[in-house]
Amino acid sequence: MAATQVLTLAEAEAIATAALAANRTSATNASQTARALVAAEADGQPGHGLSRVPSYALQARCGKVDGFATPALYRAAPAAIRIDARHGFAYPAIELAIAELSGLARSEGIAIAALRHSHHFGVAGAHVEKLATQGLVALLFGNTPQAMPFWGGKRSALGTNPIAFAAPLPGGRAPLVIDMALSVAARGKIVAAQRAGKLIPADWAVDAAGNPTTDPGAALGGSLAPVGGAKGASLALMVEILAAALTASAFGWEASSMFDDKGGPPDVGQTFLAIDPVALSGGAFEARMEVLIAAMAAETQVRHPGSRRLAARARSDSDGLQIPAALVAEIRALASA
Repeated sequence: MAATQVLTLAEAEAIATAALAANRTSATNASQTARALVAAEADGQPGHGLSRVPSYALQARCGKVDGFATPALYRAAPAAIRIDARHGFAYPAIELAIAELSGLARSEGIAIAALRHSHHFGVAGAHVEKLATQGLVALLFGNTPQAMPFWGGKRSALGTNPIAFAAPLPGGRAPLVIDMALSVAARGKIVAAQRAGKLIPADWAVDAAGNPTTDPGAALGGSLAPVGGAKGASLALMVEILAAALTASAFGWEASSMFDDKGGPPDVGQTFLAIDPVALSGGAFEARMEVLIAAMAAETQVRHPGSRRLAARARSDSDGLQIPAALVAEIRALASA
C-alpha cells in the first residue's frame, strides 16, 4: 500500500498555493485555484483535488494556461452575463460568475452566465452549492475534452460533460447537491486510479480497439462509456450545445487535454443558471421542499444525495487529508522550483 501523509486543510492549501505561485501564476489566482482543489480533496474527490496541482503547474509554466489572466465580465442582457476566462484557470472566472449571479437572480428572478476560454472546473457541484447556500436554485453545465463518441460512433468526440444542480433546504440544512458526469465514470477518477496504480471497473471504458478494460492507461487511450447508453449520450450532446456552442467555446473534439502541456489552451466553456425560488414559487418553495424531504425520510433506505460528500468533508475538517506521500513531495518540489 502506498505511503500517505496527513495534511490539515490549511497545510494542503498552503503548499498548493505555493506550487502554483512558483510556476507562473499570480498570487490571487494561485490562492483561488488551490482553495478549490483542497475543497475537492476534502469532499472525497481526489481526481479533482491535489492530484491536479502538477499538471496545472506544468500548463501554467509552458503557457497553455495563463496563470496571470484576469477574467473579464460583459453584460449580454439584463439577466445575462458573459465571462471571458482569458485562457486562465477556471476558478477565478467561476468566483466572478457566482458573485454576479447572486444579485442578478435576486433582481430578475433568473440569471445566466456563459463562461468561455475556460479550463478544468473541478467539482461542478461545489460551484452550484455556493449559490444554493445563498438561497438560490442553481444549474451548471460544462463541456470537457473528447472522451466519449456520439451514440453509434466509434471516435471520441464529446466530453464527459458534467451536470450539477443544487437547491437550498429549509431548517438550516446543507443544500441538496446533485453532481454527475455523463460518462459512467469521470475521466479524473481514471487518472487518479492510474496515479495510484489501481485497476478500474470493466464497465467504465473501452480501449482503443473498443474492448472493455480494467487498465486505466488503456482506458485513457480509448473511450469512456456514457451513463445510461443512448440517453446518456444524448444528454452529453445537450451539454455540448449549452456549454460550448452557447458560450462560443471549443467542442470536445476541438479541445486540448487538461492533463498535459501539449497543444494550445483547452478553450472549453461552462454555463450557469441561477433561479430565485421564492420569486418563482410565490413564496411556497420552502414549504414544498419540506414535503419532499419528509417523503424521502419516510423510507429509511433512501440516501440523501450528497450525504457521503458531507461526511467526507466533516472527516477532513476534523482529521485532515490523507494524501499520497509521493504527491505531497512532488507538490513541495514544485513550490521550491
